[in-house]
Amino acid sequence: MLRVDAGRPGYAAGLARVHAIRFEVFVGEQGVREDEEVDDLDASPGTAHVLVTDDPDDATGAADLGTARLLADPAHPGVVHATRVAVRGTARRRGVGRVLMDALEQIALAEHAAGEPATVRVELSAQETAMPFYRSLGYEIGADRYLDARIWHRDAVKVITTS
Repeated sequence: MLRVDAGRPGYAAGLARVHAIRFEVFVGEQGVREDEEVDDLDASPGTAHVLVTDDPDDATGAADLGTARLLADPAHPGVVHATRVAVRGTARRRGVGRVLMDALEQIALAEHAAGEPATVRVELSAQETAMPFYRSLGYEIGADRYLDARIWHRDAVKVITTS
């Protein structure tokens, strides 16, 4: 059974576990430079991190499967950015990505929705290889492609409204 842990910056052990997954996937597998992977946004007050594990009692990080980060956009209420979505190679095709994105969307609605009815716009920069995944979750993929860390990306967006 997959377990979701949503945390805020400031819990060093949790952030170390998040970084371990991101470095394994982005730096180790995809060749992203370390200085491109880590930024000051990890510790920003409006940042939320989500960690999915398959063993809730494991505090070592060995059971950690995936992570994602949600950034608030203070200049644009009702807009958030899903970033650094990473699933370990051994955990792919187990639904971890869906669990991560569902958790991010729930946080986005609960903490960042604006208007009546409450609506939030979730934006992300999708690697082209992940576009079918994001489409399956209801994200609309933009037409323009661009390089980010030497990997082709396209912008994607999903508008979520409380029911």
